[in-house]
Amino acid sequence: MMRKNYYHKLAFMAMLLIVLLAFQKYTSREKENFPEIKFITEHSASPNLTDFDPNVLDEIQWKHLGFSDKQVSTILNYKKIIGGEFKSKEQLKKCYAISAEKFTELESFILLPETAKEEHSEKFTNEKKEIFVSKRFNPDKLSALEWMKMGFSEKQAEAILKYKNYLGGSFVSKEKFKECFIISSENFSKLEPYLLLPAQTPDHFKKSGNQYAIKSNIQYHTFDPNVLDLDGWKALGFSEKQASTIVNYRDRNLRGSFKSLEDIQKCFVISAEKFQELSPYIKLNTSTNQAQKQETDFSKIDLNMITFKQLLEFGLDEKSAGSMIGFRKKLRGFVNKQQILDTYNIDKNLVQKLISIAPLDVSNVPKYTLTEAPEEWLKDHPYFKYSADKIIFYRTTYKDDKKILKLLKLKPEYEERMKLYLK
Repeated sequence: MMRKNYYHKLAFMAMLLIVLLAFQKYTSREKENFPEIKFITEHSASPNLTDFDPNVLDEIQWKHLGFSDKQVSTILNYKKIIGGEFKSKEQLKKCYAISAEKFTELESFILLPETAKEEHSEKFTNEKKEIFVSKRFNPDKLSALEWMKMGFSEKQAEAILKYKNYLGGSFVSKEKFKECFIISSENFSKLEPYLLLPAQTPDHFKKSGNQYAIKSNIQYHTFDPNVLDLDGWKALGFSEKQASTIVNYRDRNLRGSFKSLEDIQKCFVISAEKFQELSPYIKLNTSTNQAQKQETDFSKIDLNMITFKQLLEFGLDEKSAGSMIGFRKKLRGFVNKQQILDTYNIDKNLVQKLISIAPLDVSNVPKYTLTEAPEEWLKDHPYFKYSADKIIFYRTTYKDDKKILKLLKLKPEYEERMKLYLK
């Protein structure tokens, strides 16, 4: 009898344990959390991006892209280490201050090739070679071969000599020698104790650098920097890259025109010596650009084709124009004018005036069904990317858009936005 009671108690305890475990599992079960739908028009996104050349950005402009002071300092130091210029997106991506997520956000707006040819990428970079120096020396007297024996590549040695010639045949001071972008901070620290040069640049060189700078063989003539194109700047002795930087600086940073000689001096690819050489021939006509601003007939400009420069011409500032172009690029085109007004960080009054004048052609805007939309398109489009994984999962089973939309359980306004780009 006791044994029978013992088994009854044991069975009761086992059943009770099973019930408790089942109850715990039920109460601990959480509802499935779907990611919150966010759009490019919200503050958490970065819709105000526009195409940019990372080689011309200053500290403030890097901060506007969302980087902290410390990150900006790291990026600019990295730029110096690799020779003063980013050659490709691949090279920029290696900067550890730019996270993989941030690089993905910026990548489509970066005006650089995906990769650089090996020989081009080595042209002005400091190779991972040890620099050897055993005695004090005057860098003015070194040949290209002697620079190479010290540890520099042939192209680096040639660039150092070109820089010396640019200064007038002498490095003048340790201060000026340090400014040679081929010489990294690390290598300068190694070389500095051995340099037979004065530490500081003489005052007379600072005040009249043109007496040291070699005069070019260019036959200068009077020119207006506000109408000069890429070829015009190249004819003044600038490289294609430098000319492109100057034109971008004028058209983007300064909204289409140099307003003063100081604006020209601030362009970092125009050295103080080069500016002194050019200045007697500069005839700045700020009204030239103003006259050009009246040339575009905006009643004939498609809002899906309007350019950044045309938006500036209409009167939008750089931030508004960049926001509009950036949002349109992400959407692959606007399908109604309200989308333009909903763009974050724009001058709504001015944009309202623009869309009341300009037409909107939606015939080339890509649209798909949910079952046929490319995965890349779903994952990148602002209206679909936060539901992309679920759409891709559901369409393996269901071939009806209405059924998939129902399973997504979206807010009505989000579903309506999706439908704008659905067939």
